[in-house]
Amino acid sequence: MFNKLLIIGCGLIGSSILRSSINKKISKSIYIYEKSRRNIKVIKKINKNIKFINKLGDDLSEMDFIIICSPMSQYEIIFNKINKTLSSHTVITEVGSTKRNLLKFTKKKNLVLSHPIAGSEVSGPIFGNKELFKNKWCIIIKKGEKNKIKIVKKFWKKLGSKVIFMNADEHDKIFSITSHLPHLIAYNLIKTAQDYQKKGKKNIIKYSAGGLRDFSRTAASNETMWRDIFFGNKDNMIKTINLFVKNLNTIKKNIKNENNFQLKKVLINAKKVRRQIISLKQDVSKPDFGRNI
Repeated sequence: MFNKLLIIGCGLIGSSILRSSINKKISKSIYIYEKSRRNIKVIKKINKNIKFINKLGDDLSEMDFIIICSPMSQYEIIFNKINKTLSSHTVITEVGSTKRNLLKFTKKKNLVLSHPIAGSEVSGPIFGNKELFKNKWCIIIKKGEKNKIKIVKKFWKKLGSKVIFMNADEHDKIFSITSHLPHLIAYNLIKTAQDYQKKGKKNIIKYSAGGLRDFSRTAASNETMWRDIFFGNKDNMIKTINLFVKNLNTIKKNIKNENNFQLKKVLINAKKVRRQIISLKQDVSKPDFGRNI
């Protein structure tokens, strides 16, 4: 598909793209830019033919495809460096979880914004998986040159993703509810458990039942990435937090007043959503998410 592919940032997502690109023979040559020496050691063990770029200010005019997998807070620095030597034929995409805040970068016609809906609570190239994107959604923001959008679409489909197009506003609103708010709730729930434990001076964490345990998995996600996501989508986050607090106060009131009908209505509707998620093959119906415990 390409002669030269460059991956900027090679953590979980970047190394999964690397592994999948090697497996699918996406490019004749694959280049990596990675600052972490620890990560570089892991990457070198993946494939001996991987090439490394030491500086983003080096000549990148021969690159056919560049994918940015660094924290979004680094994007401005990265674009300022790579824009100096890019060729007009080079296609750039990225994997950020918010999009409206990145539209300013699309003034450079090389760039097409994309978001693979894949990941894990673990981070780093040691956890990379060549099958990470298989049958997972990838959102492409339909803004940019048509031929470059087609190339980005083809790239993600080659990696196994199901591609769908959205505009940036629609993307950020949807994922503020389906992804960003759940992570924020997980972080806050774990903090609440810690505060409760500190106040009561009792070790309650060791008695973690399935609920707290599953939330702790989500809360173990990379803190830099999620800080960038919360800040990058702050307007939608504030709206979804306000809605969540409103609904939480309603549930609190129903519990206080022992309002059986209203409380059960909320719980029953939640079960319907769970069944819908399973029917859409977004999860499995096996107990404990199909894992062995």
